Amino acid sequence: MSLEALKCKECGETYPLDASYACEACFGPLEVAYDFSGLDAAEVRRRIQAGPDNIWRYADFLPFEQAPRTALSSGMTPLVRADRLAEKLGLRELWVKNDAANPTHSFKDRVVSVAIAKAQELGYETVACASTGNLANSVAAHAAAAGLESYVFIPADLEEQK
Repeated sequence: MSLEALKCKECGETYPLDASYACEACFGPLEVAYDFSGLDAAEVRRRIQAGPDNIWRYADFLPFEQAPRTALSSGMTPLVRADRLAEKLGLRELWVKNDAANPTHSFKDRVVSVAIAKAQELGYETVACASTGNLANSVAAHAAAAGLESYVFIPADLEEQK
């Protein structure tokens, strides 16, 4: 498997693997395009299972040229059986992911871990985001742990509880 390019989800336009986030043609979001030809499922499973107990067990399959360096451990949060909710929903069995076990108690830690590691790889020293809650907490925490400066922008009228 290899990284190919960034590809627009809307129009299919491709771009080099750099710090681009929106398609110049249609402003659609860009996602990483991989070449999966010749990928052996058993080898994929082996590589994932041999990885650490966090999101970086998938590092070989994330858009990095080198192994990411990170100080916070996101991912591998527990699955919790939810019998009463399953019964209420008429399901035989239901499991829910407890992402409160992430460093800032949010599922946002997964994507922010990857984003901060990519910012480091690209040589950035400062990161920023606009948020009304969990994203702000996650960016601030992960950036601080990585030694990056961060700026978080929140709406002036954000409710006090947040």
